[in-house]
Order: sequence, then structure tokens, then C-alpha cells
Amino acid sequence: MTYFYKLMPSPVGELTLVASDHGLAAVLWPHERAGHGRFSATVADNRYPLLVETERQLNEYFKGQRQCFTLPLDFIGTTFQKKVWAALVTIPFGETRSYSQIAQQIGHAQAVRAVGAANGKNPISIIAPCHRVIGANGKLTGFAGGLENKAFLLDIEAQGLRQR
Repeated sequence: MTYFYKLMPSPVGELTLVASDHGLAAVLWPHERAGHGRFSATVADNRYPLLVETERQLNEYFKGQRQCFTLPLDFIGTTFQKKVWAALVTIPFGETRSYSQIAQQIGHAQAVRAVGAANGKNPISIIAPCHRVIGANGKLTGFAGGLENKAFLLDIEAQGLRQR
């Protein structure tokens, strides 16, 4: 399968958007570009329609104009990882969940650490909002984009809720 990618400047750094004919496969942070290898045959295409639409929706999100993404997603991972990532998409804009809550939601209440590991491997950052998962104590925990960017994304959402 061929994957197409495009670079996108954003307030959290240059993101790499990756898509297949089945949907958006990744939103990669600058240091994750080496992870491109997990996608066979990536081809640069700044006009690939799904990548253009993803960039448009992300720009709206960063401006506080979008609370929900309407993109087809093509998660690549294990069955367990896909369950975790599907649960991430259900976390409402401006809300957070703990790893324990996600574990319970997917029917694996004892698998809190496994949920954390799967969350850390989420390939579709921001759109599958792993930044909305926090520690049980309410503190920000690991995030592929860094804790500063995690706080930034949560702040965008908090501001969006205040503007309603």
C-alpha cells in the first residue's frame, strides 16, 4: 500500500500528515519523522485531497474554530491498540480521561499500563486526542509532542469551551 504525506506548519511545530487510500494514517511530530519507516512507500504529495482536508481541519482547530474532526481514519496497529485509539476519539472536546477510565471503557480494567503504552503509540495525534488522557491524579503525563504542547492543546480546548 502506498502512503502519501505532506508537511504542515502549525503552532506546535511542523507536523507530518500521512494518509492512505483508506484514510488518515498519521499526524507525526517533528521527532517522529524517523517513524516514517512504519509506512511502506511514502510519497510526498501536497495536493493529496485527504491531506489537504486534514490540514484545513487542523488549522481550524488551532484557531479555536473546530471542536470535532470529520476525517476517515486508517489506524495501523494491534487489535488492542486500535481499541484504545477508538476510545480516544470518543473523548469530547475540552474533556479529559484517565488511563484507568480508558481501560474500563474498552473492557480491560486491569490493563492500565497497556492502555498507557498504546496511547503513547497513537499514530494520529491531535485528531485521535491522546492529549486528553491524563494521570489519575489529574496531572499531565507523557505525550509524543511533549508536555508543553499537550498543555497548549488542552488550553486551546479550554478557551474554545469558554467562548461558547
